[in-house]
Amino acid sequence: MSTRPMGHRSVSFADIYARRGYSAEMTSETHSQPTALPTPEQIRRAPKVLLHDHLDGGLRPGTVVDLARETGYDKLPETDPDKLGVWFREAADSGSLERYLETFAHTCAVMQTRDALVRVAAECAEDLAADGVVYAEVRYAPEQHLEAGLTLEEVVEAVNEGFRQGERRAKANGHRIRVGALLTAMRHAARALEIAELANRYRDSGVVGFDIAGAEAGFPPTRHLDAFEYLKRENNHFTIHAGEAFGLPSIWQALQWCGADRLGHGVRIIDDIEIAEDGSAELGRLASYVRDKRIPLEMCPTSNLQTAAAASYEEHPIGLLRKLHFRLTVNTDNRLMSGTSMSREFEHLVKAFGYSLDDMQWFTVNAMKSAFIPFDERLAMINDVIKPGYAELKAEWLFR
Repeated sequence: MSTRPMGHRSVSFADIYARRGYSAEMTSETHSQPTALPTPEQIRRAPKVLLHDHLDGGLRPGTVVDLARETGYDKLPETDPDKLGVWFREAADSGSLERYLETFAHTCAVMQTRDALVRVAAECAEDLAADGVVYAEVRYAPEQHLEAGLTLEEVVEAVNEGFRQGERRAKANGHRIRVGALLTAMRHAARALEIAELANRYRDSGVVGFDIAGAEAGFPPTRHLDAFEYLKRENNHFTIHAGEAFGLPSIWQALQWCGADRLGHGVRIIDDIEIAEDGSAELGRLASYVRDKRIPLEMCPTSNLQTAAAASYEEHPIGLLRKLHFRLTVNTDNRLMSGTSMSREFEHLVKAFGYSLDDMQWFTVNAMKSAFIPFDERLAMINDVIKPGYAELKAEWLFR
């Protein structure tokens, strides 16, 4: 554990960048094209890997309207799909994690039947594939989809069926994607062990791991220690939402008490990094541990702006952490609420930091290395899908 105070403190990322000489022009250390940045079209075509995406945070607005009509749900703030999409983004753009989470009441409300879950999951896979995502781990909380009488098992089986449908439809449209499910337990509830056992039961049937989510303050991950101990005994994988809004104590508990394989967000690890007067970075013991152990951080830039974990893309800690060689991944979190996609996330980072296709490949390989599927399958995805895809994009300038 770090010897620094572990409470939340204000950090001026702009000051950090200025003192280290970083700016919006930060670029990769190696470039195939020294002056060329990837275009939006290249970013879309680039193979991408997504580790942190919530199923109930990625519905198409039109699907929300359709399902509300079919199920009789009459509490939507808008019934026009375009206006509803705007409402979700504006409601989520509040600067408060708690307010951000309130938007999920509407999406969860229309995801209470088998047919609804199959549809939402299939569309999720299709949408990600169309955006160039080749591998995704999509998470959801089965306990939030029981109001119409479904069992936990029926929820998991419906979502798995939807993902398989979406994969097939994507393939028919010329896209390739593989989707694994992460089962999430809500940290304010008391069903974590039950959901962990469910994840273990379906680990060979489309479920690749476990997660806990929800507001961090007042609900430390150690409340669910029995679930994590169970998963470790079963040699299963799990990630934990930590260091998004609460700070270093959440990260420390997730790692040292619970044994998380990855950190969901982890953005507040920046609180354990000091910048000296000469511009050098001094990592506290927790930050050093995270970097030295190559613990993956599931960064979600746009979502972090909405919940006030960062002030702007240019000031997002991902820029400094990239320079310090933490194992970073880029993710969407909630595509509906953030009005985003993997391509849009990378577009923002390219604009903010001058990232190249080499940088995009670095983030993507990091994510694939950190996925919860077997090693040989991860290696094949890297060598046979990701690297060839980027090599082709990086060679295009030769033929202009």
